[in-house]
Amino acid sequence: MYLTRFPINTARSGARRLLASPHLMHGAINMAFPTLPQRDGQAPRVLWRLDPAPAGRADLFLVSPQRPDLTHLVEQAGWPALDQPGWTTFAYGEFLDCLAVGDTWGFRLTANPVHYIHQPQDVEGAPTKRTAHVTPRHQIGWLLKRQEHAGFEIARTPTGQQLTEHGHEHQVVVHNRLPQAFRKGGATSPERYDVRLTRVTFDGRLRITDTDVFRRTLTHGMGKAKAYGCGLMTLTPVRAT
Repeated sequence: MYLTRFPINTARSGARRLLASPHLMHGAINMAFPTLPQRDGQAPRVLWRLDPAPAGRADLFLVSPQRPDLTHLVEQAGWPALDQPGWTTFAYGEFLDCLAVGDTWGFRLTANPVHYIHQPQDVEGAPTKRTAHVTPRHQIGWLLKRQEHAGFEIARTPTGQQLTEHGHEHQVVVHNRLPQAFRKGGATSPERYDVRLTRVTFDGRLRITDTDVFRRTLTHGMGKAKAYGCGLMTLTPVRAT
């Protein structure tokens, strides 16, 4: 497994096109690999996420079973005249092997929190429809419902300390809550249609409860819309307080 960081040059028109369309970004990322892993639910998949960076730039993070070649992205959305390759790749498997039950980490996860409901206009017996959670409380609730089956638990706020900005007792906040709409398929494609999703980012603190399951979460992703920049969780060391 590999973890890659690619800084995006938002001054380039190619970068702005990619940032505006998760569908185009997904296609550009796929071109970093000669062959993609099978989508059978068993093997790790390619996951990606966009994070804001200083000076109005953005960072693209990738987790992948193969080492990516992002030369085409440097030419389209990076700094091609520089001597450096334009991205940094780390051996992620070694880090995953060192994780242990009880470890505490800071985390960031961009996800697409959804639930299935009946609409008021639906006729009796109609199937439920996938609908985005739109409030921070419900988005955090979505994450809490999945933590046990994902091999971790969100840390709780110590007794006597102020709750999070969303009034929640767990150490997690939600930001960058962005409803998105983009076109999938080319101008002549018979499968051309609009895609709408809500992408949100969670920052918080967690404790590992099951290492095997948690490693799968980090390499397979969480939730829906993984092809469109959702599902990737990354970890950071927790600073001593």
